[in-house]
Amino acid sequence: MAPVPPGIRFLASFNRDQWYRAFTFSLTFLLYTSFHLSRKPISIVKSELHKNCSALNELSTASSSQLSDLHTAAECSWKPFDKSNYKQLLGAMDYSFLCAYAVGMFLSGIIGERLPIRLYLTFGMLMSGLFTCLFGLGYIYNIHSLGFYIFVQVANGLVQTTGWPSVVTCIGNWFGKGRRGLIMGIWNSHTSVGNILGSLIAGYWVSSNWGLSFIVPGLIIAAMGIICFLFLIEHPNDLRSIHAVQNPAPCSNNRKLTNWNGTNGHKQLYHSYKQGDKYQNWDTEPLLPQDNSSVSVPVQQVVVVKSESEPSAISFMGALRIPGVIEFSLCLLFAKLVSYTFLFWLPLYITKTAHLDAKKAGDLSTLFDVGGIVGGILAGVISDKLGKRATTCAVMLLLAAPILYGFSMISEFGLGPTIGMLLVCGGLVNGPYALITTAVAADLGTHKSLKGNARALSTVTAIIDGTGSVGAAIGPLLAGVLSSQGWDQVFYMLMAADFLALLLLLRLVTKELTSGNVVKPRSGSTTVEDGPTALGVFQFGHGTEW
Repeated sequence: MAPVPPGIRFLASFNRDQWYRAFTFSLTFLLYTSFHLSRKPISIVKSELHKNCSALNELSTASSSQLSDLHTAAECSWKPFDKSNYKQLLGAMDYSFLCAYAVGMFLSGIIGERLPIRLYLTFGMLMSGLFTCLFGLGYIYNIHSLGFYIFVQVANGLVQTTGWPSVVTCIGNWFGKGRRGLIMGIWNSHTSVGNILGSLIAGYWVSSNWGLSFIVPGLIIAAMGIICFLFLIEHPNDLRSIHAVQNPAPCSNNRKLTNWNGTNGHKQLYHSYKQGDKYQNWDTEPLLPQDNSSVSVPVQQVVVVKSESEPSAISFMGALRIPGVIEFSLCLLFAKLVSYTFLFWLPLYITKTAHLDAKKAGDLSTLFDVGGIVGGILAGVISDKLGKRATTCAVMLLLAAPILYGFSMISEFGLGPTIGMLLVCGGLVNGPYALITTAVAADLGTHKSLKGNARALSTVTAIIDGTGSVGAAIGPLLAGVLSSQGWDQVFYMLMAADFLALLLLLRLVTKELTSGNVVKPRSGSTTVEDGPTALGVFQFGHGTEW
């Protein structure tokens, strides 16, 4: 018999539970990558919507021929963005999307808790694909109405709010807090990966047919919505019905198991069985068997009826009362203001200061997102090791402010320094943003004050990211106004926002540093709260309690 190849031996070492976790991790990663991929084209196309018309006119006069493009030299910019106030109009488009996103986010988490995540997310992705394609069709059908583009941006902003609470809730259901910072730091790189892919895809067509810069990403997110509908597993418990059918456990009296319709009016219950001297609960046992052997037969099967009703979805005010939610939400407001200003204006800034065309500027701007990937993972690793989320964010925010000032100075000294500063800025700006929107939101959504109510995670996530989205809406709008007075004013605004984010964390940082009862999260450790309401909810070793 030939020896088993080492690669196959390695794959066989993982049980089905681990494979399902890896599958959910990868699928949610790709799903939210498509969200950011569809948001990026507008920042790439901005420089095409308003070109340097004087330079094109000179080129056209010298060659005594019309431009080969769809539009003549006299119409080198796309109406209505051909006026001197084009920066304000472009800023208004950003603001319309982000304002709708911010308002919709507060409602999205509340709605998402009451609907199946898979269906809710699928609907949002299909509609987002539709509105992204509509923006690109404005080029195909020669639409020059500002109202059309504003409407599309508002509608797209609303439907895109279905994404973040859904994927964070799903990933929070599958992964515990022991390595949450590291896992979610890696997972949250979907934001930067989506931005990079969106920049490359949009940049490929921006100069020839910018309509395709929107249509192709729109088709991609719609296709991912169909994949979401077919394959997304919301919670590990959802697989148990499949496993029960495939591996029915025989009863000791050889009678067939029938569907349980409840007793004394209680239809919600937990199944447990006695194994030796310990009761093992079906909601806390390993998701699937650890090997391919048959399922062990319970010695005594017991049906434990819930003594209280299923935990209801948490209210908006109830979520705000969770310690740390308000501080982190307001901190994210200013951190996301900085991040999204870079997201929407960096390619145009590079075009104007480095005198590059739209495609090269878009490609260069992806380095900011590469730095963001490293920064998000690094923030997660450090916060896991120290057990201090707020302190990790504060240190990165403190370092980011002078780096932002340095970037505004060094970016004028050539391509090499600009590349280096883009990487560093991306890491320090996106590090806190990534940590707060993922690991911190998941920590707060499973806070001990909730007593195991897993249905709070979507609302808490929506509150934190919704508040941050207010900053995301304000930042690009202010950038559009201030850039007309010089790009230095934009960077001063970004540095001020960075310092305000730092100030809002000082109370939590002080509490973390002065707390003498910090327990670092243990790698892979999980504990389950006592009591029936905690069953099926992962509760994990905590660091400092906020």
